Amino acid sequence: MTHRPTPLRLLFAAGLLCLLAACTTMDRGQSPELDRNAAWVVLPFANHTETPLAGSRAEAIAEALLRTNGMKSVKRHPGAAQQEALFDAGERKQQDEALAWAKQQGARYALGGAVDEWRYKVGVDGEPAAGVTLQIIDVTSGETLWSGTGGKSGWSREALSAVAQQLIRDLLKTGLAGAR
Repeated sequence: MTHRPTPLRLLFAAGLLCLLAACTTMDRGQSPELDRNAAWVVLPFANHTETPLAGSRAEAIAEALLRTNGMKSVKRHPGAAQQEALFDAGERKQQDEALAWAKQQGARYALGGAVDEWRYKVGVDGEPAAGVTLQIIDVTSGETLWSGTGGKSGWSREALSAVAQQLIRDLLKTGLAGAR
């Protein structure tokens, strides 16, 4: 006697597979207390991918999300678009220069980060995948107040920018939760 799966079991299995197809992994620190009215800067994001301008794309998304989360004053470092050389050995120096610029601008907080994945996976479906690390830095002391990292893959018909936006939004939700 052979056992045939029922339509309900097939539907359940298909639903479970769908849930697993778009996965997210995140690790986030405890939310710091932040002043919502303080000045913010978005520092150049390091691009650890083979995708040109991935760092600049993530910066633009992060800047917009800071604004939509109620941060009143947000500036983006003017040299951000120039930092896209792959595996740049001067990454730490650029970060220090950007923090010095942030101090000159009177910023209280800086959002820095790195992009570790920004691509469509190879295969029939070409699923979008993004991996990002974010830090909220106290500009005066240079201390990292919060950090979070995550990766997300999406559906084959989803835009990579949409997957990255969801990931950055979810990370920032924790980082900005203590903003008053």
